[in-house]
Amino acid sequence: MTESAATSPSGGRIPVLLVTGMSGAGKSTALKALEDLGYEAVDNMPLSLLQRMLKLPDRPESDSRPIAIGIDTRTRAFDAADVVARLRLLRRAGLVEVSVLFLDCSGGELTKRFSETRRRHPLALDRPAADGIAREREILAPLRRWADMVIDTTDYSVHDLRRAMSARFGAAGEGRLTLSLLSFGYSRGLPRDADIVLDVRFLSNPHWVESLRPLTGQDERVGAHIAADSAFAPAFERMACLLETLLPSYAREGRSYLTVAFGCTGGRHRSVYVTEAMATRLRSGGYDLAVVHRDISGQTGANDAADFETARRAESMRS
Repeated sequence: MTESAATSPSGGRIPVLLVTGMSGAGKSTALKALEDLGYEAVDNMPLSLLQRMLKLPDRPESDSRPIAIGIDTRTRAFDAADVVARLRLLRRAGLVEVSVLFLDCSGGELTKRFSETRRRHPLALDRPAADGIAREREILAPLRRWADMVIDTTDYSVHDLRRAMSARFGAAGEGRLTLSLLSFGYSRGLPRDADIVLDVRFLSNPHWVESLRPLTGQDERVGAHIAADSAFAPAFERMACLLETLLPSYAREGRSYLTVAFGCTGGRHRSVYVTEAMATRLRSGGYDLAVVHRDISGQTGANDAADFETARRAESMRS
């Protein structure tokens, strides 16, 4: 007897998203965000049930929700290479439309999160967290290489991650390019998941105007100061034309997700203003996009650990 692919009432295969990655990188937050976006979310499913779940037998015809399955090194009998092999077989058989999201994070930031939240790493219960992080990265390497999407949460708060999940898995139509615009400060490092980076540090810096310094690029006075720079209009027009030329080509090549980042020194003024202005321009051209201002608050990454811990505690209370 031949197994048939699970289909939605419209006749298309139900999408299945496998969510995995480093402990502390935000998997619980990502799954909750997906659940809010209409996914049926299942966390830490035993590997013995994974293939059975992905075959989706006898699913009610009225239930067309996509499925998100969380899996990581805490899962019993976890073997990344075995998971890849199972997924490869399922893809070849055409049983499900399965893709993999990998949540990554730098070792230093993960160590900070475990330290500040006083949690033990699941692979280093009696050793420093850094040992567990290094071991986990090695174990997960096959899944990261095979992942369709990688989100690096090093510089993300829990709210940034939820916005990123919404941008990638929300209302954007199937087959359309999901676009994210990101502002950042070079003083806090390059964004790890940016596909295109545009430097706007050539523009007049409101930081040196005392009355503008406490404000951000979302304030009209800051925007007027930046727009008054003679270099702004021609440079912005060329950047917009570049993106309007590139984006359709990325879509034709089958690219599903693209992040364009605009950077200034601190990430509060010029990059924020240019990002907002570009979002307005591209939306008028019909693009669905999300906007994230990574460094607009000027705060350090210490609050990220508290945000992720709050999300983890809320998630555990729900389960």
